[in-house]
Amino acid sequence: MINLNRFIEHTALKPTLTNRDIDTLVGEAIENEFLGVCVPTFWVRKASREVKNHGIQLVTVIGFPLGYQMTENKLDEIKLAIDNGANELDIVMNVSAFKSGMTWVKTELAKCSQLIHDNDCLMKVIIETAYLSEEEIVKSSIICQDAGTDFVKTSTGFATAGAKVEHIKLIRSTINSNVGVKASGGIRNLDTAIKMIEAGADRLGVSAGVSIMEEMDSSIEKKAQL
Repeated sequence: MINLNRFIEHTALKPTLTNRDIDTLVGEAIENEFLGVCVPTFWVRKASREVKNHGIQLVTVIGFPLGYQMTENKLDEIKLAIDNGANELDIVMNVSAFKSGMTWVKTELAKCSQLIHDNDCLMKVIIETAYLSEEEIVKSSIICQDAGTDFVKTSTGFATAGAKVEHIKLIRSTINSNVGVKASGGIRNLDTAIKMIEAGADRLGVSAGVSIMEEMDSSIEKKAQL
């Protein structure tokens, strides 16, 4: 049986978040032994105090959710997030620049990669598959890999669509085995989560982590009774 909880980054990124939501998120992550929590940069310092003794990765998002900030803004945001305790940084790719055919996309990601890895942290790049053709998904995944990312991530969860199994398979078949794939956006039940992992996802960014685990526990109980 798959240790599903060790794939899950328990996520809270809605704009109406409160401090109580962060407390709940962290508490649920500790109780379920999730791999990580993902919070906005504003809440990184608070979350860091609460997860640091529990072996939970602290993930935050940079250039979120549209990605077209100036590179200098992203680098400043990365540095502050790391200073506040983030272990992993999910960078939104500049889709606007990518669609314009600018080589600056790779240059920006390489600069982010250097800063992140110089601080012994992990980097993921959100390519926002909802806005890309299959050809663009392949091209952007290779750009991310060549720029030094540790993971390619499908979605912010704020676009018109989230992770799709066919896109996970496409990304996994495109990039090297030492680069991970993170599926995020629209993963709300056990069946979808399992399909993403079977397609090649190494991480799942979900806000429904608790209900997915409850569904899994229920499934295990039913099988044990047969």
